[in-house]
Amino acid sequence: MTGTMQRWEMDGVGRDRLALKNAPIPAPKPGEVLVKVAAVSLNYRDKLVIESGMGLPLAFPFTPGSDLAGTVQAIGDGVTRFAVGDRVISTFAPGWIDGAPLGNGRVPPYQTLGGVYPGVLSDYVAFPADWFVRAPVSLDDGQASTLPCAGLTAWFALVEKGHLLAGEIVLVEGTGGVALFGLQIAKAYGARVIVVSGSAEKLERAATLGADQGIDRSSEDWVEAVYRLTADHGADHVLELVGGAHLGKAVRAAAIGGRIYQIGVLEGFDIAAPAGPLMLKNVTVQGIGVGHRRALKDLVAAVDRTGLKPVIDKRYPLENLPAALDHLNRGPFGKIVVEME
Repeated sequence: MTGTMQRWEMDGVGRDRLALKNAPIPAPKPGEVLVKVAAVSLNYRDKLVIESGMGLPLAFPFTPGSDLAGTVQAIGDGVTRFAVGDRVISTFAPGWIDGAPLGNGRVPPYQTLGGVYPGVLSDYVAFPADWFVRAPVSLDDGQASTLPCAGLTAWFALVEKGHLLAGEIVLVEGTGGVALFGLQIAKAYGARVIVVSGSAEKLERAATLGADQGIDRSSEDWVEAVYRLTADHGADHVLELVGGAHLGKAVRAAAIGGRIYQIGVLEGFDIAAPAGPLMLKNVTVQGIGVGHRRALKDLVAAVDRTGLKPVIDKRYPLENLPAALDHLNRGPFGKIVVEME
């Protein structure tokens, strides 16, 4: 395929260095597939990469974004996993197929799309076939694009690592993409879900998705509210999406033997918690760095089986990426998606 396409490029770090450019449509090399991108969902991580670079070795011009849904347009020599016309979604961490993350104790893994590898805010991408999985048949492209990072993060925490059981209590902090996936996945597994938010309106919307209880943190101490709602049992699973010293509240709210999944860094990368309740309650703090390809395939199968529909706050056309990033700053209810057409 020949011709030109549009893609967002950065020639340096910062929102002011981001521009929509024309570029040649790439040709797939051996082992690669050419994908026509239909939709890209945005993550808070994309904002951090664009605004600060996150200390990553970005090669400029750099295209941000990690989560796409699209259709295979051409295949390179040796590709057997996909055929032209297949609908696919990207994997956040290329090369992490199953098992333990790549990397070592000195150098933790962070080889991700839209981070070290080029991103996907582009009309077309040509990547190795191993970097994709088939999209759910039950979702449109915008919905499917929300699975590779936000959806998989919640799934990897609660199901892959947490082995969630029916009847357990799941505490979800906030109403962003990972939070609402956590709510929907937990309900699909028969768990009881408590949502904490600073917005009464968002708590009402969470209730329509199946939240059993909501706590308005702007009007009461939410840890005490968790004790009250659970008769002092606490939460068996906590999606910790804030970071910083906020981990301490999650430890206080956790049940005996509870599990906390450290995911968010909104209040900082240096986390802190009181050692007493952490040790005495035998709480496990599990770091979650999204998840591997096998778990993403499991999530896709579960979505098709259960009928789960990701929550999209708003969809923007490709040229309106700056407005989409502004919406991300305001704190969406669910996901923000950029569509190519």
